[in-house]
Amino acid sequence: MQLTNEIHFVLPGYCTSSPVSWWGKYTIQSVLFCFFSRTDVVAVTPWLAPIVWEGTFDPDLIDIKSMNLTIATTVFAKHFMVDFNVRYYVFTDRPDDVPSVNLSQGRHLSVIQVPGSNRWQEISARRMEIIQTAIKRQISREADYIFCLDVDSKFHARWGADSLGRRVAVIHPWFYQKTRNHFTYERRPASTAYIPMDTGDYYYVCRNQLEEDARNSIEALWQEESHLNRYLLYNKPSKLLSPEYQWDDKKTKTKEIKVIRSSSVVKNDAEIRPNV
Repeated sequence: MQLTNEIHFVLPGYCTSSPVSWWGKYTIQSVLFCFFSRTDVVAVTPWLAPIVWEGTFDPDLIDIKSMNLTIATTVFAKHFMVDFNVRYYVFTDRPDDVPSVNLSQGRHLSVIQVPGSNRWQEISARRMEIIQTAIKRQISREADYIFCLDVDSKFHARWGADSLGRRVAVIHPWFYQKTRNHFTYERRPASTAYIPMDTGDYYYVCRNQLEEDARNSIEALWQEESHLNRYLLYNKPSKLLSPEYQWDDKKTKTKEIKVIRSSSVVKNDAEIRPNV
């Protein structure tokens, strides 16, 4: 999600540095993006949004230090936006358990207390509401861009300005090689996250619809992830990040993945999900 509005039109092998006007109440930034072709992967969507893979961009041109951007994220992140200003927002029901960490210059930590629950599905479903509230109350005044990442994300390699965009989504590592009939979209028409069987672009990882489902006593198959996929189906991302940006350590690395930038670590779900 971007707090500083920006649009960039990019085709493989094309560079742009011109600002483009867009509606909204935030300042428009001009950013240089250069993308190059790879023949072994799909590097552009049907709606001409770039899909960022290793080898499709020049990191030296992308990471322009003079932009003076501030990036918000919800986890600690080595390799994440090195040399940029970064604000970490830790959402937890146990704020006293967050350790004191010495952060480097330009990095700041905020702990935001949230309600706990005995159902992990409830926690998952409320994340978008909690983040939306935090953006309105605090984050929009402190950051230009925000990345919402699970706390079990581990960073392995460079994650830089190549990931910035007006509306960015990560392609799910378990579904990027599958056709849409294998996507675990919400297929029940009773849910506001419903996506018909013959519809869909990609499967992504990432309030009102959640609340409406609750009133109708239905819970989408993958809570906020189901609603996010529905939203992005009709509100196309301006850029997609390849599964390099959110791999899953339970999955064997495939030949298309040249570098794993971040991954979800293997964990014991029974320890952290009380109702599993």
